[in-house]
Order: sequence, then structure tokens, then C-alpha cells
Amino acid sequence: MPDHRSPKTDSAERANRGAIRSGADVRAMFDRIVPRYDLMNRIMTGGRDRAWRTRVAKIAIAGKPHGQLRVIDVATGTGDLALAIARAGAAEVLGIDFSGKMIAAARKKAERERGDVQFEVGDAMELPFADGSFDACTVSFGLRNMPDYDAAIAEMSRILKPGGQFICLEMTPFRRPFLGPLFRFSFKRVMPLVGGLLSGNRQSYRYLPASVAAFPDALELAQRMRDVGLDDVQYAMLGFGTVAIHSGVKPG
Repeated sequence: MPDHRSPKTDSAERANRGAIRSGADVRAMFDRIVPRYDLMNRIMTGGRDRAWRTRVAKIAIAGKPHGQLRVIDVATGTGDLALAIARAGAAEVLGIDFSGKMIAAARKKAERERGDVQFEVGDAMELPFADGSFDACTVSFGLRNMPDYDAAIAEMSRILKPGGQFICLEMTPFRRPFLGPLFRFSFKRVMPLVGGLLSGNRQSYRYLPASVAAFPDALELAQRMRDVGLDDVQYAMLGFGTVAIHSGVKPG
């Protein structure tokens, strides 16, 4: 039977499943914006992204013996969260990202900060590690760029030890009735302009608000985590409701 679905229908289905652009497009986009990536993170969050990552790092190591703690940070970008986890006391931290240029920047940053963190190029959808390899797995501002959200969470959960934690820091659709229109105007109009001026690539920062709008809200993401088998799923809203930290535990 012929498939009469429109491109809009295909796009909606893909957005519900995963990223609104192909993996190759997303990788190329991140390769292009590496030089201004950290600066734009500071600007877009009013400098709060550092505090949010510190909070995730504390969750990742909470209640565990630091001297034996092994943590992986997936979609690590330029390595800020991985380095924060190392500073928090984890014995072994690995950052992985599918952008080779992001990993190169992360390695340089680790050298400058003398951070004892390993960085490798790798795909979050096919992590090259055995089941039960890590005590915690983190991902910050990266899940919405993955081609299948549920499969990505399942894969990151697979490499956790029983009792290990999955922690996700991510932007979430902002739907408050009063501030929503103002936020959406700033996010859709102002941010691409500023990002374009600073990075020379306005198109990449047009992708950002579109990818957030297509991403599951905090309640739905929590349910997706439960559906792939995580227990004790919790989340906290930050940034006036624009960001969420989700956590879940792999059953023992």
C-alpha cells in the first residue's frame, strides 16, 4: 500500500520519537559551533548552566563511595559536566560525544584545568561498554539531539550497574500562560540573532528552540524513563520552568 503521509506528518512522528534533524546534521552543526559553544551556553542560561551541572554532579555521586565511583557523561560536549563530576570526587570519569571537534575541545579544557577525565568519541545510541559498567550515567543538554529518546535512555541504562543512577539535565518546553509568549519570542527571535552574531552560524541557533519545542515535557520524560525500566524516577524544575533535572535508578 502506498504511503501518503505528508512531510509534516513524518516530521511530527520523528520529533515524538527523537531529534528533529538527522544524526549527521546534528553532528555537523555541533562541529561548526565549537569555538563559541561555551560562551553561548553562558549567555543562554544567564550563567546558570554551571550551577545546574554542579547540582547534577552532586546527584551522581550522592551516597556512593567516591574512591570506587565510575561515572560516564554522555553527549559531553566540551566536557563541563564531566569535569564537574571529577571535581565532586568521582574516582573515574569518562566523557563521550559523537562530535570529534567537541571531544578535542574537551581534552584541551581538561589539560588546562588539570582535570583527570578521559574523553572519547562515541555514539550514545551504541555505547561501546558492557552491561553494568558504570555507577552513574549523566547527559546534559544532549538527549533532545538523539534520534530515539526511549532507545537512548535504554542504552544509557544498560551500561549502569544495578542501583546505578541515570541523570538527565535538559531544556523542557516552556508553557506557562503569562511568561510563555515572552520567553518564546526571546528564544525564537533574539537567541538565533545573538548566536548568529557570535558564532557566525544563525541556523544552528534556530535549531535550538525548535528542538526544545519538539522535546517531551518533564512529566512525559519521567514516564518514558519508567517505561524503559528505571525506578524511583524524580525530576526538579529549574530556570523558571525552562530546564529540568531528571533522575532514575536501575533496578537491583
